[in-house]
This record gives sequence, C-alpha cells and structure tokens, in this order.
Amino acid sequence: MYSTTLTPSSEDKRDHEQLARSIANATNCPIAVPNYRLTNTLQEHRHRHPVHAQDLLLFLHFLIHWDDPPVKFTQLVLIGHSCSAHMLSSIFLDSDSVSPTLSPQPALLSAVKGIIMSEGIYDLESLLVRFPTYRDWFIEPAFGPHQSYAPFSVLNFPLRHSQSDSISWLILHSRGDSLVDLPQSTSMHTHLTKLDPDHSFINIDDLIGEHNDILRSPVYVDLVKDFSAKFL
Repeated sequence: MYSTTLTPSSEDKRDHEQLARSIANATNCPIAVPNYRLTNTLQEHRHRHPVHAQDLLLFLHFLIHWDDPPVKFTQLVLIGHSCSAHMLSSIFLDSDSVSPTLSPQPALLSAVKGIIMSEGIYDLESLLVRFPTYRDWFIEPAFGPHQSYAPFSVLNFPLRHSQSDSISWLILHSRGDSLVDLPQSTSMHTHLTKLDPDHSFINIDDLIGEHNDILRSPVYVDLVKDFSAKFL
C-alpha cells in the first residue's frame, strides 16, 4: 500500500496506520506503507521528480528481494493516492523517455498484479488549467520550473514491453473532491482502456468525501478489498 496527500512535500506515512490496519484486517494480507524524500519548498536544492518515485521503486525492489521476511511478497496490489498515483503510473507505465531511472525490474513487474489509484494526478497541464494556483506551491517545487509540464503527463506513456502479465488498474474518484477534478481520473481511465481494455476499471460513484477524507471511509476499504480479492 502506498498513499499520500496532494503534494510530495509533507506528511508522514505513519499517519495512515489506521487505514493500513483496516485494509490488513479486511484482506487478511500484510500491508507495507513506505515513506519517501519530500520536496522542501524552503530549501534551494529541493527533491524533485523523479526522486519521490525513485524512493518508492527502491522500496518495492527491496520488498520483493527481501531474503528473510515473514511472508514472500510475490503477489502485490499497490495503492497510490493523489500524487502517488502519478508516481505509480510513471513506474508501471513506460516513462523511460522522460524518467529512465523509474524502470522496474522484471521480477517486480511480474509480482505486481493490481494497482489501485485514488484521487490521482495524471496530467499536470490540465490540472493547472483547472487549478492555476497549484503552479507556485505544488507543481514547480515538485517538478521544477518548466514552460510546459506536458512531458510528465502519464497519459502519454505506453505499457512496458517487458510486462510478462497484464497489470489490472482500478481508478477511484470521489465526486466530493475539491482538490483534484474528476477529468483527471476519467482521462486516465480512457488512456488505460486504449492500452489494455480488459484490465482497466473505474469507480466514480461510491466515494463521496473530500480528497483525503475518503481514506477514512469504510467504503474505500471495501473497494480495496473487493479488487484485491481477484489476485490474493
């Protein structure tokens, strides 16, 4: 499991301990919640994309190669909330032309069976059209100053050719979210459907809370449980 708030500049993932416990109890599966380096907007030398996703990828590689865990992590369902959805998409879609350091090992691609993304950020340019103030405090600190952020849009990324098995994707979005607009999720679903129509799913009807409030909803846990049951 992997989740975060709107920006990669704040929050400790230990704040999601209760959510992790709820999902573990519902699925009877072990849950891992990694942290990553944050973008500190007060520092001159900031951690910028793809550093956050690199940390996530490093953790996932560690997880599947852990030589003495209580369980072997050979079947994974990953969860990315908000900007973490962008991170997961940049890793498990082929972003090598933009971020070559985010290429996953074949063993990881084989282990990941499903990816759940909620309230995701996928296309920065359209996000800025809807929320222009995000440029100064979110987009530019996290991605650097660019005239256009189109190259970072995961809507441009194809499937990775080295995928031995198709990964199933579930996109979740609450109509009560005022921080990320619904077209972010519907556009991503359209993109994934074009790439692999049999493994792309979306639910935009069952969640009704605000951006981070949905993580405290039993409905969210049920959606995760039902999707994960297909693979675990």
